Amino acid sequence: MTERSGPEWTFLTNHAHVLVCIDRDPTQRTRDIAAAVGITERATQALIADLVAAGYVTRTREGRRNVYTVRTESPLRHPLEWHRTVGDLLALLDPSRSAAATGKRAAASHRS
Repeated sequence: MTERSGPEWTFLTNHAHVLVCIDRDPTQRTRDIAAAVGITERATQALIADLVAAGYVTRTREGRRNVYTVRTESPLRHPLEWHRTVGDLLALLDPSRSAAATGKRAAASHRS
């Protein structure tokens, strides 16, 4: 994380930061996610376990590595955001993801 002057808090939780990292690279090592988020590997493992237990992420073992899949259709947890999905949040944070998803939906509808 880059150093900035200003408040010590952020708008997104570490759970959200880990989710974003997993979405960007589902094969990323825990060590790399921890470095990107600015937390320990142990904390990262706990956050991933929370996301898996809540059904927001699935974990598959491929050889010696874990591969994660974000369940983008899952609703956000807080009552103020229940009407939005994880996919909505990820699209907000990465506009290219939204464009790619729109392209996939359009291609799928043309095949039908």
